[in-house]
Parts: sequence; C-alpha cells; structure tokens
Amino acid sequence: MKNYFLAAAGLLSLAGCSSNPPAPAESKNEPPAVGSILRKEAQFDALVPANAKIEKLAGGFTFTEGPVWRQTGVLWFSDVVGNVVRQWSPDGKVEEILRPGGYDGTDAPAGSFIGPNGDINGEDGSALLCQHGWHRIVRIDKDRKITTVVDSFEGKRLNSPNDLVYKSDGSLYFTDPPYGLPDQDKDKKKELKFNGIFRLAGGKLQVLVKDMTRPNGIAFSPDEKTLYVSNSDPEKKVWMRFDVKPDGALANGKVFFDVTKETDDGLPDGMKVDAQGNLYCTGPGGIWIFSPDGKHLGTIKPPETPANCNWGDDGKTLYITARTGLYRIKLAVAGKKALY
Repeated sequence: MKNYFLAAAGLLSLAGCSSNPPAPAESKNEPPAVGSILRKEAQFDALVPANAKIEKLAGGFTFTEGPVWRQTGVLWFSDVVGNVVRQWSPDGKVEEILRPGGYDGTDAPAGSFIGPNGDINGEDGSALLCQHGWHRIVRIDKDRKITTVVDSFEGKRLNSPNDLVYKSDGSLYFTDPPYGLPDQDKDKKKELKFNGIFRLAGGKLQVLVKDMTRPNGIAFSPDEKTLYVSNSDPEKKVWMRFDVKPDGALANGKVFFDVTKETDDGLPDGMKVDAQGNLYCTGPGGIWIFSPDGKHLGTIKPPETPANCNWGDDGKTLYITARTGLYRIKLAVAGKKALY
C-alpha cells in the first residue's frame, strides 16, 4: 500500500484486447460512467455485461480501503491515512462512523498508514475492523461499542492486521503485514520477526504462513478448499493460493498469478471471489478478474488505482475503494456469500 504513492500512474494496455462499447445515456439520477473496462477473454462478458459502467459515488478522501455492505443497507469503508471509518448511504450521504479509526497517538509521521483497514460483518449486526496503529482487530457491535478480538501472538504485539475473512465454521483468517509501522520491517516497535497469515479459532490464535513478505488481501474459494492471498511487495507482486486442510491449516502454497513485471500503478491488494469461483483482485492498473484456473479474463479500471472491493446491494454490485474515491459497478454474477 505505502508504495502506491511512489509508483507512476499509468493505464493497463494489452495487445489485441477490446474495451467496452459506449455506455447508454445516463439518467439524471445516476452518476456518470468513469474509467474503462478491458475485455480480454470471451467468458469475461458473462461476468461483466457489455453495458456495465463504473460509477463514482463519492470522493475527497485520503486512502480508501475495507468496503463492507452492512446489514442495514449502507456501505462502510475505511480511510487508512485519514484515520476514519465512513458510511455511504444509497441517497449519496457520507458520514463518519469512527474517528480516530485506527490510532489515537501523536507519534506517527504525517501520511502514515495508522488508520483502519479491512472490515467485515460479524454476528448479531456487529462488524470486525482491522486497526493498523493499534495493531489489532476489534469488534464494533450494533451499538458502536468496541472490544478487542485479537492484538498479540505468543505475547508479542501484532504488526498491523490488514485484511480478514471468515470461514463457514466461524474461524477467522487474517493477514498481518507491517504497514501500520512507520518504518515497517525496520521499525523499532515491530515485535514479530515475520509478516504472517493467522487463523483464530476457539479462542486460539495460530500462525499459518510466515514466509510471505507483504501478505495483504485474503479470500476463500466457494468450496473453501483454497485460500487466496495477495502479496503487496513491489519486488514480488503475486497472488498466492494455498490448499486448506481439514483442520484449517494451509499447505502447498503456490503462485496463482504473477504481475511483478507490470509497470502500472498499484500492487496486489484486496480481493473478493464470486459464487462461481472467479477472483476479483485489485492490482496494477485496476481490478484483475481471473478464472479459478488462473486465466486473466479482463480488468475493471476505475480512474484511480483501487485498493479493495466488496459485494453489496443485491450481491451483484461490486463496490470499489480507490485512493481518494468510492466507486461501484453492477455485474452479472453474485459474489461468494459471506458468513454474516
């Protein structure tokens, strides 16, 4: 994430690829179409209709992340640098939900990624939120009361939980890169010697993977036999896939797709999976859509580099957080249903 600001912005171009035909005329009540859509394979059209358009819903933020469609019919999203959680309503209203969102100290340099990040729904109307500066995951109940879910491993403080996902058995998987620490791996306050993938189940926290340099976005396949994790390292820009063992552990980690040579702005970051097992992965130049077997089908390209996405509305609308703005696109396939 931090490296996004250092990368040169660009547009993804692939030889022989076509883009969308002009969108139909806009109604007075709909946001105008922005960005572009790259169509690479024929099966992409079954996911992203020919008349699909990217809409900008709100802007003026600092670094948007962690979108989640709430049970009350609104969208929550994080501003990692702005250190606030906001809510967008279908009437276009944007309001603050939590400030400070991830840290209340005064020792972080300006522009630090100390704020909130990944956000998912929990049971009984609650939400789970990753807080970088406080090095923890918290639960926000329906009355906005905050309690800590996890903040340490074997007596050592977590780095900065980044993204998280529930498995259907109620176990929680999350990534823990060092972005919330101003000097990242070299920060004197970093207590863990690795950047891990963790599993929390039955009150027990276990580390599953220690050898990824920048674990970030995380998502299960529909059958939960595969876990996908993005690596936001400019030196190794890859999405990984792991087999999920019956006991919840991970095995056979392999590169799912490698974009290290891509020069467009952005790194592998947040991701989601649809009901058919296709992946929607934020990365260089946009949201890369892959088939389950790792074929790049096409790319959704908002006018800003996206950091995360999530399903909302009827389950077929993809909400996108991208730098300073909030966007959406209506698709033809529903997202993988979340536990809550």
